[in-house]
Amino acid sequence: MISAGDFRNGMTFEMDGSVFSVLEFQHVKPGKGAAFVRAKIKNVVTGSVIERTFNPSDKFQTAFIERKEMQYLYNNDDVYYFMDNKTYEQLPVDKKILGDSFRFAKENMFCKVASYKNSVFSVEPPFFVKLKIIKTDPGFKGNTATNATKPAELETGAVIQVPLFINEGETIKIDTRSGEYMERA
Repeated sequence: MISAGDFRNGMTFEMDGSVFSVLEFQHVKPGKGAAFVRAKIKNVVTGSVIERTFNPSDKFQTAFIERKEMQYLYNNDDVYYFMDNKTYEQLPVDKKILGDSFRFAKENMFCKVASYKNSVFSVEPPFFVKLKIIKTDPGFKGNTATNATKPAELETGAVIQVPLFINEGETIKIDTRSGEYMERA
């Protein structure tokens, strides 16, 4: 159990059946009345951020979030399978839990799997991945307009915007958080 008076950035706790992480906190002692804690907290499952005030003596159950590096093996329709490389145990994860950035993950890639009470709530691929372009329009000499882009289909099936000079068969580096082209690999 932790009290609101003991809040620290990054601390996780249970409240109203959900798991929250403390983003910011401030102990306020007004001239008149009792002290209170103003905190900005984030629901770790849904990602929503709220601001709330607490009595410093409010007690909450500590929440332990487990983050494991696991290898993405394969998918079967809407179920994706990950393997723990220490125990070789396979973990099935529903497609609804995977975020938009997972479209850049390919088989045998290592991802961070976050769970609470053995229930997976998020899967993060590496921040940067190198993928091959399988389909895009050819680039032409002289196409040097500033920031001009064209669509390109990657080996995972995802489509992103790339500069005009990038051609089919090239390998590029992508930021999975934003889905943007970074550089040639």
